[in-house]
Amino acid sequence: MLVREQLIDAETFFEIASLPENEERRLELEDGIIVDMGSSTRLNTVTGSRINYFLNAWVLPRKLGFVTGADGGFKLAIGRVRRPDTAFMSLARAVNLQGVEFDGAPDLAVEVVSPDEDIFKKAREYLGGGGRMVWAVYAEEQTVYVMRLDDKGILTSVPYGIDDTLDGGDVLPGFTLAVREIFD
Repeated sequence: MLVREQLIDAETFFEIASLPENEERRLELEDGIIVDMGSSTRLNTVTGSRINYFLNAWVLPRKLGFVTGADGGFKLAIGRVRRPDTAFMSLARAVNLQGVEFDGAPDLAVEVVSPDEDIFKKAREYLGGGGRMVWAVYAEEQTVYVMRLDDKGILTSVPYGIDDTLDGGDVLPGFTLAVREIFD
């Protein structure tokens, strides 16, 4: 007899993730199955927080939208919820802050990459779910890969090293951030 796990939807996931016993856990929903992402390293947590700071310093005074932290959930598809380390949602896409998760991907998703993480899969999910840009941050290597879909829908990835400067492109026009500032 074949026994199959019961797959859950995003609403059930958020109910389970908000239980007190899961408060300290980093959970995501992948194909209807809850995945424990494990704890972040100290360096990854500080790196994500620094990026969040720089994004907020640009977004808030200009009233461009919202920047979320690592506990912000984004429902990308049925049975698929991701929690980027930080993210930006423009006002045009995030008009209501009521509820638990955002519907769809953020305009910019920032993932501080852990060793066993499939960042290319996540980037495709964010971009396929309506996101416009993903920053894959490798804290140990002090490198940020900017990922987008090209005109043919192919995932592109451009590395930015410690001496380079990121820009917000059409997602955050005018925003720049020296990679060195993230890791200083």
